[in-house]
Amino acid sequence: MNWLLVFIPIAVVLERSWPQAHTWIFFTACVAIIPIARLIVETTEQIASRTGDAVGGLLNATFGNAPELIISVVALKAGLFDMVRASLAGAILANLLLALGVAFFLGGLRYHNQEYNPAVTRLDSSMMLIAVVSLAVPSTFSRFFSSEATVRDEQLLNIGVAIVLLIGYGLYLLFMLKTHIDVFAATGGEEGHHENREHWGVPRAVGSLLIASVLAAWMSEILVGAAEGTGRSLGMSDIFIGIIFLAIVGGAAESGSAIAMARTNKMDLSVGIALGSCIQIALFVAPALVLVSYAVAPHPLQLSFGRAELGSLFLAVLIGAMVSADGRSNWYKGVQLMMVYIIMAFLFYFMPEAGPQ
Repeated sequence: MNWLLVFIPIAVVLERSWPQAHTWIFFTACVAIIPIARLIVETTEQIASRTGDAVGGLLNATFGNAPELIISVVALKAGLFDMVRASLAGAILANLLLALGVAFFLGGLRYHNQEYNPAVTRLDSSMMLIAVVSLAVPSTFSRFFSSEATVRDEQLLNIGVAIVLLIGYGLYLLFMLKTHIDVFAATGGEEGHHENREHWGVPRAVGSLLIASVLAAWMSEILVGAAEGTGRSLGMSDIFIGIIFLAIVGGAAESGSAIAMARTNKMDLSVGIALGSCIQIALFVAPALVLVSYAVAPHPLQLSFGRAELGSLFLAVLIGAMVSADGRSNWYKGVQLMMVYIIMAFLFYFMPEAGPQ
């Protein structure tokens, strides 16, 4: 797969010499991110072998979400607020339904049943439900009370919700890494082929992870620059581009990691990456973007998601919790999650851009 790295200079050359070729630039950058994501997968697995599944999953979610954060900041600068909100919602849907579904499916094809820690899954699911409810508060306020007289109140509400979510994420890290480490102990099997694998030194692993994250951020910036033009060329709305394409490509690193871990029967790490990334997006990336928007955007970002986006998030969290709550996975559970994701993708593709959300 390393030969795909050649698409990095191709994307750069196209962007500099043929900037009107939005569709070519967009999909070239998409392909360029694939080998970068693979490098993040490999380096994170090397680090996780030294830190344990909980910290390994957290590291992967953190570095894997760097492209999403860069994509959103660049889109904020361009004033593409609908695309930013759509990419945030899409990243959660892609990790919770698509990545976890593919991980369950491919892992289930190799192993009859796979096990992981159900206590962690229930905790993460409850955190996701709380996060979605929190995101629904400013959305509801914007829909029912937004007017010239309440603009300042709406901004204060968004800042307040953002600060509460950031505090909640900080306390979640404290709970996971300090006070209740035992809760996150792995219970699943690990039947990989690690005996014959080369073990990297810490400097090489960390250096590779940092380089891959920088390359992913660079390609993501090119991707965003071509996203709007690509949508116009292909007849796709900004919301669909954000919720499907930008979300999948921006989350390629952690999605690839979750799938790779499932293929080696490391389901605790696989589930931890997928759900941990969702939590990080909802509790850290989204509120951080609200605060960052005051410095980089034409006007502050409001967490006012459309009805279709909020409804999809609620359904995804509930269905994901139901499917994964028992701590056992198989290939058909993966099919169930992927079916829901595909149906939601149809919804956003056919939803009129100017219609009600």
